[in-house]
Amino acid sequence: MNPDYPIPSLGPNLTVALNGLTTLLLIIGYRAIRRKDRETHKRIMLGALASSTVFLAVYLTNHAINGSTRYPLHDWTRPLYFWVLIPHTILAALIVPFVLRGVWLAWRERFQQHGRLMRWVWPTWMYVSVTGILVYLMLYIFPHWRG
Repeated sequence: MNPDYPIPSLGPNLTVALNGLTTLLLIIGYRAIRRKDRETHKRIMLGALASSTVFLAVYLTNHAINGSTRYPLHDWTRPLYFWVLIPHTILAALIVPFVLRGVWLAWRERFQQHGRLMRWVWPTWMYVSVTGILVYLMLYIFPHWRG
């Protein structure tokens, strides 16, 4: 390993694991509702919400304690990194009220409205989860491969 590149602490390692878990739960929850298994869908999606909530708490705590991690490479991959990071960050912030609204609609058993909203929110939530993993890989793994 090259000592010039950041080595992830517990915070980034935990957040990438939580992003992976959220991604998996979102896929399972989607498949459950496609099979019309509402009870499984409900349990799995509450798990995805919990995983995302814990992710946010860990991410914000780690960021407050350790600050930001700068992208270590200054080559053609740097613009690519920001091309992934910027929409990821914007969508991660914007999606929160929509996810909460979707949960509220389901809780109130307004399933038709819930379904219409979540047809737009689910792919965005997936995008945020998957690009969160990609950001981690680009910050902590890819530079070591090139090292």
